[in-house]
Amino acid sequence: MMRLKPMSIATAVALSLCVTPNVALAQSQNLKAKVQKYFLQTLQTKQADEMKSRDNFVHNTPYSAPLQVQIKVKDVAQNQKMVWDAWCAANNELQEQKLLQPQSLKLGGHSTWNLPASLEPNAVLPYYYGSKGVAQGKLPLFLYLHGSGPKEQEWQTGLALGNLFQDAPSLYFIPQIPNEGEYYRWWQLAKQFAWEKLLRQALIDNNVDANRLYVFGISEGGYGSQRLASFYADYWAAAGPMAGGEPLKNAPVENCANMGFSFLTGADDTGFYRNILTYYTQVAFDSAQLSRPLSVDKRPLFVHRINLLPGMQHRIDYRLTTPWLKNFVRNAYPKTVLWEDFEMDGRRRNGFYNLQVMARPSENRTYYEMEINNNVVKINVSDVKYTCVEQEKQWGIEMKFSRSYAQAKGGRLRVYLNQQLVDLNKPVTVIVNGRQVYRKIVQPSLQDMVNSCVTYFDPYRVYPASVEVSY
Repeated sequence: MMRLKPMSIATAVALSLCVTPNVALAQSQNLKAKVQKYFLQTLQTKQADEMKSRDNFVHNTPYSAPLQVQIKVKDVAQNQKMVWDAWCAANNELQEQKLLQPQSLKLGGHSTWNLPASLEPNAVLPYYYGSKGVAQGKLPLFLYLHGSGPKEQEWQTGLALGNLFQDAPSLYFIPQIPNEGEYYRWWQLAKQFAWEKLLRQALIDNNVDANRLYVFGISEGGYGSQRLASFYADYWAAAGPMAGGEPLKNAPVENCANMGFSFLTGADDTGFYRNILTYYTQVAFDSAQLSRPLSVDKRPLFVHRINLLPGMQHRIDYRLTTPWLKNFVRNAYPKTVLWEDFEMDGRRRNGFYNLQVMARPSENRTYYEMEINNNVVKINVSDVKYTCVEQEKQWGIEMKFSRSYAQAKGGRLRVYLNQQLVDLNKPVTVIVNGRQVYRKIVQPSLQDMVNSCVTYFDPYRVYPASVEVSY
């Protein structure tokens, strides 16, 4: 007699969630418990996979929950809250090193995170985490990245500067680089793991304002924060590299639309051509602002302050950045999105704002331009090719590039939607590369809420609906 294999927990949960659409069921505590269980399983699976294999982390596979519960538009908000509450509960239940509970930053409260050995050997990330000032409600969070001197000294300097800067009330996360030498880069894989863990844990913390997250740094931290500004732009309200200067291939300017961007470098900071590369960044931002001054919903797209400070070398006045950054609040739902999907240490994001890549059209970089207006979503997708047009001789640094674009074919894209982006009671039209690929009323579902929550772990991006298109 054939013996059936026992059903896995994941399969059982999936089958139990494939139920007849029923609003009452979607509102039930029973469903919340099942969603929470799915979230916990997904977090545990992702954690195990990333601890085990570098390739698993680099590949960054999108998750897709097998949930078939449809939701009426009028019931979207209460179900979004249910899903987010389930996500928070699952994260609290997950066995991992938790973010330290913040006390006054003056006390220097600190802890450590162990980063996956598969991504970097012997990588332990010490960090300070604390608050400044007192406020009613949630606080903005600053991520500060230190320079490339002896790491213990640089870390302590970061704490002193964090307490000095005039940006209270605020929260500060001040990490110490885990390893020196070839691993002294804030954008490498193990550090990407840390930033995504920080975002995930901070965003479930009631102390943190999810729309007021900022990244900045000095010297090596300037390079790092410039890259992180572009790579994770959909999380930041603003970014502020100082005394750095990345070649723009490493930090595409277009991604920084919809956020504030400050960049201060000494005019005489010639080391590794920092002053020249900062100037090239200034020219690129100015050009982007001239070509696209406003988004579809009439907001300025490229708000920036990029200055070469006269008479200054590598050391500048660091106090100027965070008060400027703090003026910005993230627009979580921009109706104009520009995204060059680029690799950082060989890894790419699988989502950006409301876009999620299900299949890339090629191994090349991909550039997405999305505009949403009157329930019409227009997306142009291009393959991007870089050609170096200026390379300095001493270090071999590629300083300047030209880019060429060709219409992309063969990809698949999920476009998440909510009432802030479209009217869900009316038909939505999606046009990709000039061709209409979708036109109908989009049905909200629990599946989209869960999938988007896992993708972005962001309380403002629990999207109730999506359209998946091939091109």
